[in-house]
Amino acid sequence: MTDKKYKLLDSSGNMYISDVPGSLGGHNKLKIYGRLDCPSALRYIAKGQYVKNRVFFADEQTAIAAGYRPCAVCMRERYLKWKNRR
Repeated sequence: MTDKKYKLLDSSGNMYISDVPGSLGGHNKLKIYGRLDCPSALRYIAKGQYVKNRVFFADEQTAIAAGYRPCAVCMRERYLKWKNRR
């Protein structure tokens, strides 16, 4: 058993501590969420950017409720649906 804790955002955008890691990452300034292996996010992280604005969500419904939109790179279909609804 591990004592590791994770900081996630809830549906109101408030941080809480979880025993379970988030399934999605996001950028709190751009209000974008996406996969943890997103090539675009990983490129920025490798450059030392993005990290201070990185947030995590338990699931997609929580990210949407918190006001985030899908990433156009790693979640292309969901992004296009989101864009067409605007």
